[in-house]
Amino acid sequence: MPIVRSVSRAVSQLLQSSGCGCGISVVPVRCIGVSPRQVASDASFHSVSFSESDHPRVLITGGLGQLGVGLAKLLRKRFGKSNVILSDIRKPADNVFYSGPFIYADILDYKNLREIVVNNRITWLFHYSALLSAVGEANVPLARAVNITGLHNVLDIAAEHNLRLFVPSTIGAFGPTSPRDPTPDICVQRPRTIYGVSKVHAELMGEYYHYRYGLDFRCLRYPGIISADSQPGGGTTDYAVQIFHDAIKTGKFQCNLKPDTRLPMMYIDDCLKATLEVMEAPAEALSMRTYNISAMSFTPEELAQEVQKHVPELQVTYNVDEVRQAIADSWPMNFDDRNARRDWGWKHDYDLPELVTTMFSFLGSDSRIAQAN
Repeated sequence: MPIVRSVSRAVSQLLQSSGCGCGISVVPVRCIGVSPRQVASDASFHSVSFSESDHPRVLITGGLGQLGVGLAKLLRKRFGKSNVILSDIRKPADNVFYSGPFIYADILDYKNLREIVVNNRITWLFHYSALLSAVGEANVPLARAVNITGLHNVLDIAAEHNLRLFVPSTIGAFGPTSPRDPTPDICVQRPRTIYGVSKVHAELMGEYYHYRYGLDFRCLRYPGIISADSQPGGGTTDYAVQIFHDAIKTGKFQCNLKPDTRLPMMYIDDCLKATLEVMEAPAEALSMRTYNISAMSFTPEELAQEVQKHVPELQVTYNVDEVRQAIADSWPMNFDDRNARRDWGWKHDYDLPELVTTMFSFLGSDSRIAQAN
């Protein structure tokens, strides 16, 4: 904020030129409301408990990405259509816009985001705004702004207004020195992408705000997420979505990872179910604030073989993208999610055969409808 900086400089010059000679420096701070940096060290926040008749008021940032629309649908079914607000900086499709409340929200605009929380009496915030791995490497400054600065805005607002905050993490939060098979909840991470670095930062900042300010922060490390109702969005695991579209449209698929690249994966319904379950879990059941969750683990070759059971004529070739391959080689091959299964009863529903059958059932019906039209 230019005005804040100007005022800060003026006050600093005034103090430094005063007769006391103490050379006090003034640090610029937001002039809007109270942030956690201004909260007393013994301040205490408590998460809100909800009865069946008193549902949470939910805001989803970055809601037009792969997960936001599906999450909004799930939460609206559970909490009521008017209690779940989807937001993004892009224009939504008509079916999304008319399916429930949608507003423009830029996470880099602190004042606007704070007004949304206050005016809509938000109590739960799902923060999905982020640039994914491959896209982030192509535009590091933008990824740093969205993934880190945007997170800071959300953390401040969530702590100030006593929100229950969910921030997703990912397999990308691990690096080449992490144990890969399996990868436990707590181990060396050291990612080598701005996406991964920003996710480790989110995990640690969220846990710090929890222990320092009592923020009810909850986080899941997602594996690669596969869904039929969204297009690939620039992630390293996008091949596992693209293969289904190409199998139906052209019968030919070119994979940008090596055929033996094993990564943990999950069908979107399992992902959304886990997200709701961890948000509804009693605080006393959580032994940690960031959990791995897993469902299956496969290679491009194994996925292609399962797809070919449905589309035998599918031709698969490999043209390795060195950037994405390097990213994938630094990620876990299998997730150890025993803590999530023990603490709040996590259990997945979809393995590889069920995943492939479900994807073709969804995309195949869509394709037939399109051809009929």
